Amino acid sequence: MGYAFFAFTLTLLLFLGMLSLLEIGRRIGNRRQAVDPEGARAGTGTVENAVFALLGLLIAFTFSGATHRFDDRRDLIVEEANDIGTAYLRLDLLPEAARPRLKELLRHYVDTRIEVYRKIRDTTAFQTELSRSNALQGEIWREAVAASAAQGAATDATKLLLPALNTMFDITTTRTMANLLHPPFVIYLMLFGVALVSALLAGYGMAGSRSRNWLHMIGFALVLAAAVYVTLDLEFPRRGLVRVDDFDQALIGLRNGMK
Repeated sequence: MGYAFFAFTLTLLLFLGMLSLLEIGRRIGNRRQAVDPEGARAGTGTVENAVFALLGLLIAFTFSGATHRFDDRRDLIVEEANDIGTAYLRLDLLPEAARPRLKELLRHYVDTRIEVYRKIRDTTAFQTELSRSNALQGEIWREAVAASAAQGAATDATKLLLPALNTMFDITTTRTMANLLHPPFVIYLMLFGVALVSALLAGYGMAGSRSRNWLHMIGFALVLAAAVYVTLDLEFPRRGLVRVDDFDQALIGLRNGMK
């Protein structure tokens, strides 16, 4: 089952659950008013305000965090492209005999980095490409160290090239870890729970009317479910509708310019 289908199903269940609890809350409220018309609403406003405030805080917290992490992931793509481009240019500081091999390795390396994130939906293919890029890192480093120690290599060139390669390698770990960085599961569990409780309380507040206010009931459930869905999509920007794939053009453009 794909992530997009899973996220849609999860938010659909939340939407249906909220609609059901709105109706349940309304019926509970109607029964309460039939038994005690004067006291049915006594003290409920304070509880409702507290729960709705908590719901708003949770949505704001999760959405803001997801947006921040989404922006960070886009920035890391550009940063990696810049790091690779810097390292590629500094290969020209090495002796001419060592340049073709290292440039070829770097071109293969960029190819694997592009494929790593193209295949992120397939765990096996993703790990295979990640292993290939890690293996190429080792090979590039060994070749660069050997070329830096070769006769005719400038010491200053080594001081510029090796740190650039090290930065280029480090950003891959940063990007991999950034893709695994998400809020604890309990945060989402609490968000779903508070949303459902809010629906129950909102339904209770609608008690007393002769007919159901479908516009408000559906609108309430739909808006909250949509907010949760967008938040989940922002957390996994290569699996759902919200994507960072366009920023991969930074790496693709870099690769096209590596002649």
